[in-house]
This record gives sequence, structure tokens and C-alpha cells, in this order.
Amino acid sequence: MLARDLRALRKGRGLTLSEVALTLGRSVGWLSQVERGLSTPSIGDLRAFAELFGVPVSLFFGHDVPDEAERGVIVRAGRRRSLGTSETGLVEELLSPDLGGSFEMLRSEFAPGAELKKPANRPTEEAGYVVSGVFDVEIDGTWHHLGEGDSFRFEGKPFRWRNPGSEPAVVIWVISPPVY
Repeated sequence: MLARDLRALRKGRGLTLSEVALTLGRSVGWLSQVERGLSTPSIGDLRAFAELFGVPVSLFFGHDVPDEAERGVIVRAGRRRSLGTSETGLVEELLSPDLGGSFEMLRSEFAPGAELKKPANRPTEEAGYVVSGVFDVEIDGTWHHLGEGDSFRFEGKPFRWRNPGSEPAVVIWVISPPVY
């Protein structure tokens, strides 16, 4: 699964094997073997991948699946990969089994008062569903105040978010192609 995730991250960012290999100071052959699961990157390599792709290194861990028949298909609640810490005000869990598909699904929990101060803009289509709490999302300069049961979608537009409430806001977020 690590191999699939690394390949999906590279492709999702429109990078070639050569570009990534050059950035990491590795050969194209080594990178190709890693993406095919024939070589295993060191922890140092994983840190370099995480920095290059702008993801937490924790994304590359936690691929344990107790039942092989579930690998790549099922994600059990207690075995989700966590992608953040409570210090940032945002904790995300990967609901998708891996990043190899055409989209990723996340459970995002936004702490009261947490916000993304600078707009993000990525070449993706994104949608979200507010499970609980209140959640504000600014899409292309317009703020929208959402509550439980509300949803949103946008494509390739700058966005920011904030939790103006006093309780955590839980949002199921879908991103295509995967960016984590």
C-alpha cells in the first residue's frame, strides 16, 4: 500500500519519476522500484517524500490490516491513519483504504476556533458533508456558514475554512485526485 500511496501522491501532483528522483537525490530506477513495491524506502526517505509532497510522515504508517481479504477495500474505525495533531486544530483520518484510487475520503475534525488563515488552492475537485457542529468555508472569496447536514463542492478554487463554534466540527471531505 505504501507503494500505491507514493505513486498516487506523485501523479496527483503531476510530477514525473525523473523530477521526484532528482529532488530526492535518488535514481529513477530506485524510485520506480519503490513505487512498484520492490524496494522499501528508509525512514529518512519517507521524511523526504513527506516534505516533497507536503504531507505528514505519519501518512506512510499504519497499513496494518488484520484480515488480508480487507486490504485495499475496508478501513475499520480503529485502524484509520491519522493525519494531524490536536495542536493544529485539525485532525484528519483517512477513510479511504489508500491513495491509489481517483479520490480520497477523510474524516476531518476541526477544533473550536481553528482556521486556515491563508487560502489554499489546489488542482482538485473537493466536496464535504458536515456531520456535526458548525463550519464556515470560504470558496473563491465568498464565505458560507454550514451546519449539521449541509454540504459543499468546489473545483480548483481558492478556499479557507474556520470553526466559529464552541464545539468541534466534523466534516467528511472528499478530494479528487488524492492530495494527501
